[in-house]
Amino acid sequence: MTTVPIVNPRPSGIDLPRLAVLLLLGLWPVLGQEEETGWETTGALGFTITRGNSETVVANVSLLGLKKWELNELSAGISGGYGESEGIRNNENLRGTLQYNRLREENESYLFGKMDILHDSIADIDYRISISAGYGYYLVNRERFALSLDLGPGFIAEQTPIQRDEYMTLKLGEKLDWKIGEGSRLWQSIECLPEISRPDNFLIVLEIGVESALTEKLGLRVTLEDRFDNHPAPGRRSNDLRLITGLSYKF
Repeated sequence: MTTVPIVNPRPSGIDLPRLAVLLLLGLWPVLGQEEETGWETTGALGFTITRGNSETVVANVSLLGLKKWELNELSAGISGGYGESEGIRNNENLRGTLQYNRLREENESYLFGKMDILHDSIADIDYRISISAGYGYYLVNRERFALSLDLGPGFIAEQTPIQRDEYMTLKLGEKLDWKIGEGSRLWQSIECLPEISRPDNFLIVLEIGVESALTEKLGLRVTLEDRFDNHPAPGRRSNDLRLITGLSYKF
């Protein structure tokens, strides 16, 4: 791991997390035209109960697009949460994600490339950029149920108020998507990112969600997100848990 001390705790310049989110927002004109482009797009608005580095209730918003054509799968998403208590900011997080899968002819395995960008001011993460690529395999790949595993090398660049870290990782992932019935869906994913040269420095990101349709486009969604950082910023806790409930809308 390469660690660089930050002389200026809050350097001026380009804010990479916000810039990344703005770039992903540029996808909105494309994601919102399903009939013309093949994108399946869902937006969600709700409230987040946080436990860990912050204990409060905040607003949460997200937008996710998925496109499948021939042997290709492309997904792009943005999400964010913000809250204040008695005029004091107590929650601010932004995340952008982009992943491309290239399926093999038999549709049982794929090559992937993925990028995640995170900003969380309460956890003292100015930005964390995670890039990975590798091989994935579908244990089950049906129209209503899919379960896959993936593995590959990765790279993380992270800046906190006191230092900047860069290191190589191993990416271990699992993902499940189940269309339970007409208008109902359950999904789950987990990623483990240990540093190759120092395995005791690792990240684990877990997400579990369920959605039920209220109308053709409107639905009720509940999502549990858990992020564990074995070496958090000084003075911060390792685990951040978010329970998000709200409404979703299919464009």
